[in-house]
Amino acid sequence: MPTPSTDIDLALAAELGQQLRVDSVRSSTSAGSGHPTSSMSAADLMAVLIGRHFRYDWDNPDDPANDHLIFSKGHASPLVYSIYKAAGVVSDEELMTGYRRFGSRLEGHPTPAGLPWTDVATGSLGQGLPDGVGVALAGKYLDELPYRVWVLCGDSEMAEGSMWEAFDKASHYKLANLIAIIDVNRLGQRGPTELGWDTDTYRRRAEAFGARTFVVDGHDVAAIDQVLAEAGDLSGERPAVIVARTLKGKGFSEVEDAENWHGKPFPPDMAERAVTELGGERNLVVRGPRPPEAGMRRRPDERAEVKLPVYERGDKVATRKAYGDALAALGARPDVVAMDGEVSNSTYASLFAQAHPGRYFEMYIAEQQMVGAAVGMGVRGYRPFASSFAAFLTRAYDFIRMAAVSRANICLSGSHAGVEIGADGPSQMALEDLAMMRAVHGSTVLYPSDATSAAALVQAMADLDGVSYIRTTRGGYPVLYEAGESFPIGGSKVLRSSGDDQVTLIGAGITLHTCLDAADQLAGEGISARVIDLYSVKPADAATLAEAAAATGGRLVIAEDHHPEGGLGSAVLDALTGKGHVELSVAHLAVREMPGSGSTPELLAQAGLDADGIAAAARRLLA
Repeated sequence: MPTPSTDIDLALAAELGQQLRVDSVRSSTSAGSGHPTSSMSAADLMAVLIGRHFRYDWDNPDDPANDHLIFSKGHASPLVYSIYKAAGVVSDEELMTGYRRFGSRLEGHPTPAGLPWTDVATGSLGQGLPDGVGVALAGKYLDELPYRVWVLCGDSEMAEGSMWEAFDKASHYKLANLIAIIDVNRLGQRGPTELGWDTDTYRRRAEAFGARTFVVDGHDVAAIDQVLAEAGDLSGERPAVIVARTLKGKGFSEVEDAENWHGKPFPPDMAERAVTELGGERNLVVRGPRPPEAGMRRRPDERAEVKLPVYERGDKVATRKAYGDALAALGARPDVVAMDGEVSNSTYASLFAQAHPGRYFEMYIAEQQMVGAAVGMGVRGYRPFASSFAAFLTRAYDFIRMAAVSRANICLSGSHAGVEIGADGPSQMALEDLAMMRAVHGSTVLYPSDATSAAALVQAMADLDGVSYIRTTRGGYPVLYEAGESFPIGGSKVLRSSGDDQVTLIGAGITLHTCLDAADQLAGEGISARVIDLYSVKPADAATLAEAAAATGGRLVIAEDHHPEGGLGSAVLDALTGKGHVELSVAHLAVREMPGSGSTPELLAQAGLDADGIAAAARRLLA
């Protein structure tokens, strides 16, 4: 690698901007797809930032004092990778032969897979800035380091509500270390954006959310340099927003500010003309200032002992309460942080907030930002637990999906699930959450039935890779297990079993308790039922399920306080597919009609999920 230039002057910054444009054109044309024009509009902004203001050790991306750069407009990936080439960490050959190719780390939209300079996956618009808020929160309140978080935003994504959730929380938490750069190039995918070049409206909106604002010509390198210097100043208590007026396709007259060029590479002859007009290929290697010498704030012993709460068998304790108890206990680990969507007195995340106020972050009614903040804190090595009513996590599903793409390790808790909540009615009843979470790549989905198992599973979540989710119940139900009982991920518990079992009853959460009551009812009729607590919904315990199916002639009653699609029943049947040769006879009890208000017993009975309904289903299988 040539010796990189550092502390570059503005003339070299302008040359670097042209190189970034040329390489964005070359790489996307070589790949046959990509977004060159969206990259060209922001090239000058990024050239000045990378060459003169971005404090980063490119040879040590794990340096805790490094600044962070997040491309919220992830479709400008040609620009991302051209920056990496300019920094000397990606070769021209890789850029030209790897971009968007099968098996390459230079994916169509950036992800952290194989790219240690990329913090989070972007491309689903409206997410980079919320993620950046999480990184900035960690910097100000946890790491206490002077790094800045620079986020390049597209003008189209400013129509996303999640962006304004991010501005709101950045202001509330006084994140002067967060700088959003809005690339106002006027054109979106299908034509002009909502505000076009109305930079004053962008400015006034950002100011209304409490930000310091700067409006700049996004192609005037001297002006850009000045506003980056001012925006990156950490002496205040307000986030910064740079509103940069730019031209899409800047530098190539055939497409500059022209519609119908979004997401289209130039044909080879056109790309050749573009490169010529842009001054030809260059091979500058440029690195800006290094980060300051600053060690991480010393954390307490990360091996601190976690003492889980102890519950007496038979005591009625809600699993949501056990979640809060266990989370507060986990706070003995300095990497554990928590946040909630303004329902912490119901999810019991409040117990963590009371015990560890410096590591608790109230996200208010902003579930998208809550998950984004969790992902961002994970970038800095923290283990975030985020909680809300399970029904309201559906609003943040795209963030949860993208967390998996980011290879983020985050822990989610959804309380008040199913018709069990009673009179609040269907708007508050999570009846889709198990399906939603099971569909997330690499996720772990847990549904404990008592306080002991809930506490143990919360502790287990803190060491799981990927997105993990625990579903908790509103009401208090008897503790079933002794303290110290083991609950391995992917396991289950058999609570009733004999050599004469005729049918298997499978439940989790509230329905495990109704399965146990149904088993007692059936026993009084001389029918022996095996009962399985499927607390690990994903991965499910295929071996125990297959053994039970074989022992009971394939007769299974699956009871779930959830819609029939994608939840407990689907998990059981997926686990048993291809396992053994016993023919299955399944009664799948679920919430099949739209519920209304009522008491818990009334609503469970309506869905056939009470003991009477489960026992009746078992009898039908045996008839």
